[in-house]
Amino acid sequence: MQHVTIPQDRIGVLIGEGGTTMRRIEDRAEVRLDIDSETGSVAIEKVGDPVRGLKGPDIVRAIGRGFAPDEALTLLDGDMRMFEAIDLDAATRNRNDLRRQKGRLIGENGRTRELMEELTGASVVIYGSTLSIIGDPEEVEAVRNAAEMILDGAPHGAVYSYLERRRSEMDEGGLNYHEFTG
Repeated sequence: MQHVTIPQDRIGVLIGEGGTTMRRIEDRAEVRLDIDSETGSVAIEKVGDPVRGLKGPDIVRAIGRGFAPDEALTLLDGDMRMFEAIDLDAATRNRNDLRRQKGRLIGENGRTRELMEELTGASVVIYGSTLSIIGDPEEVEAVRNAAEMILDGAPHGAVYSYLERRRSEMDEGGLNYHEFTG
């Protein structure tokens, strides 16, 4: 059994209207959720396929970090789907710096976050003091690298160029062919 704590304001999203979301997670991930509404603590117990059950805690964490339940459940769509959360507090000096960096990550009218999603295929949510990603490993890595570039002060244009380059590499499947003339 694993325990995950999520923010108080995300418990209602995890449970869903009349418990529908909770039941969907339990059915699809083959786990049982015991949610303490007072503390935000969620106990996750595997009750079926242990491999599917391993995704249960990440689904709960993803919902806790701002993802919609349907998006969090995409973690079950393939063996390689993963969830990662980047702690922005660790990369900032104070509250004002956190607010500024979140603004840079989101971009004007949400454009930077949208481009991260469009150019990588990953889903990106900025909630509280975290940037969270759901995607395949190379998609998650591309978003993580782009976020680190922004946090390190890189101009947005350089980050967009990096993301476009990574998209081309991912579209090619990461394979570079060499013609053998011999």
